Amino acid sequence: MLSTIAIVLFYLIMGFPAALIGLPWTLLRRDISFLYRWAMWISNTGLKLGGIRIDVSGREQLDPVRHYVFMSNHVSNLDPPVLLPLLPGRTSVFLKRSLMKIPLLGYAMRLGDFVPVDRDGRVESAKQSVERARQVIDSGLHITSFVEGTRSRDGRLLPFKKGPFYLAMETGNPIVPISIWGTESMMKKGSVRITPGTAHVVFHAPVWPRDYATREELMAAVRQAIASSLPAWMRGDDLVLSNDRSA
Repeated sequence: MLSTIAIVLFYLIMGFPAALIGLPWTLLRRDISFLYRWAMWISNTGLKLGGIRIDVSGREQLDPVRHYVFMSNHVSNLDPPVLLPLLPGRTSVFLKRSLMKIPLLGYAMRLGDFVPVDRDGRVESAKQSVERARQVIDSGLHITSFVEGTRSRDGRLLPFKKGPFYLAMETGNPIVPISIWGTESMMKKGSVRITPGTAHVVFHAPVWPRDYATREELMAAVRQAIASSLPAWMRGDDLVLSNDRSA
């Protein structure tokens, strides 16, 4: 419980000045880079204060001048604050639209060009999200997707959403598969309690859409890469690669 209190207090204490100073600065300069860097520092520092250690490997494979579609598995609410500060430059993120309604945070995410995703199952909604993401990439940002679309309740790898793969094949941007584990035991789904531990993050070699004839082949390659660095019990090898739900 002490870890939870330390992280939440730090985020609250630092979040208010970030909003009070960073938002007006962003609006004045029409550039969110300063606020984004501040937010990433807050995110990373808060985890450290809460006893969360991060073991990261594979980032040396990334080209600092290239724009990527980062795809990660998702096992805990700790995954975004663990992962995003590790990414080079600035990234947009696919996220459920309801998060955009959070006061101040939602406004900041809109300023940061985060891409809202509707979970209404409509093809048109999915197409709108993919088109918005394409515009974000064209503007010079990375885009990040927790490609299962939701947190895994038991840590096992879930079926992948299709939208991020449509995006990668349309734009030709390389996909960087990312494996995360360890966070599933530090903050379980449905709980706000955080316990200290080590989050393991593995960046895999970029996967180029041009090397695959179909979206299904591309999805299989990315899934195999992500699964390769997860503990055996998390790999979900018995699950299908995708389901009928849209992104």
